[in-house]
Amino acid sequence: MPFSKKCSVFKVVLSALLIVALLQLIYLSFLSKLHGKEQRYRYSELFGSKKNAHLGEKNTKKERLRYSLSSGGIFDNSGQYRIYKNLIKSDFSTSQKPGADPRSHHLSLATHTTINNLHHLDSLLERWRNPLSVAIFAHGQDVRFATALVYALSLFCPQVQELVDFHLVCHSEETASFPEQDREHFAGLEEQGCPGVFAKLESHRDKYKNYAIGSNVSYPNNLLRNVARTGTDAAYVLVIDIDMVPSADLHHQFVTMLMRREPPQDEVLVLPAFEIRHTRKMPASKAELVQLYQVGEVRPFYEELCPRCQAPTNYSRWINLAAKSSGPLEVAYTLNWVDPWEPFYIGAKTVPLYDENFKQYGFNRISQACELHIAGFRFSVVSNAFLVHRGFKVQGEFHSRKDEENRRNRLLFRSFKEGLKTKYPNSPRRC
Repeated sequence: MPFSKKCSVFKVVLSALLIVALLQLIYLSFLSKLHGKEQRYRYSELFGSKKNAHLGEKNTKKERLRYSLSSGGIFDNSGQYRIYKNLIKSDFSTSQKPGADPRSHHLSLATHTTINNLHHLDSLLERWRNPLSVAIFAHGQDVRFATALVYALSLFCPQVQELVDFHLVCHSEETASFPEQDREHFAGLEEQGCPGVFAKLESHRDKYKNYAIGSNVSYPNNLLRNVARTGTDAAYVLVIDIDMVPSADLHHQFVTMLMRREPPQDEVLVLPAFEIRHTRKMPASKAELVQLYQVGEVRPFYEELCPRCQAPTNYSRWINLAAKSSGPLEVAYTLNWVDPWEPFYIGAKTVPLYDENFKQYGFNRISQACELHIAGFRFSVVSNAFLVHRGFKVQGEFHSRKDEENRRNRLLFRSFKEGLKTKYPNSPRRC
């Protein structure tokens, strides 16, 4: 081929390649502008004002949240805290379909947390795929952050959206507001979805340790427990800490039990509580738990910190009981309450509330168990269900004021017991 023709072909090929490259640049530029436009639209949809909002499910959730916040919440009995009950309600709570099996909402989990522990919600929902009521305490800038995060969870996490009711508690001088100014914290969440929201929570998990929120900030655990308990429509409630998980089939077992036997109003069903050294795989059944117990990977809850607080459960007796992994919950044995037992239990909504004077560390759950005893309740330990806390609780990992708080609450517990004599004058029982 002549040299001149070779040059012409080369020029044609080169020109074609340049045109293709130019078209690709134009296309990429178009995509970039389109992406930016979509991001602006998404932010407007998620956080914008009503007049700019897109009609639909997200707008409905946004307006529900605005309405909840516009109430300003309510004050607790002490006047120290502001409560936004049902700040965000689950689809389950807001759309009970006619004809649905009412037993499906007979048992709800209730729990409490600060933002730095809310990341546990992800693994809790993996195990408990049923109604859940969560009371969150927030202080200072965390009030706005908590509001934004639960809104994002309700939008991007289908299981949260379906099952979780959120309640917010802050100090009475603080107010929660719609997170219109926090959109920069949520860039990319539309693409990342639910994992992106939990990644945000993970980044917040080490902000403070246990109850060490601030020098003058007390964690109102019993108030939060009551808010979570009364924030569900379920007839029965199991109140746990957010870093605990129940055995796998608990809800099904409880509903199956109800078909045969409804617990008397003065009986609570105690679930033995354990703690696990490594949390890569949480035991789902009693057989798995017993295996881990026998090799020292699982031990009774609070065994190192306060063995007496759980000892009345009688772990050796429970471990040696044969139990069906399926079928209804079964009562293994019934116990009298003794000080300082603080069991976790399933109870009816009529069970006395927690005393909200107890805050921070010490006696907050013992006081409520003590009142149940005085009020005449029976404590029935079930043979085939349990709770597991993530990680061993060990000395030295608590905040510096733990012992001081424990001493203060011990004095409060003494006066609390005196008050029970007046509240239940005909009871022969004492704590």
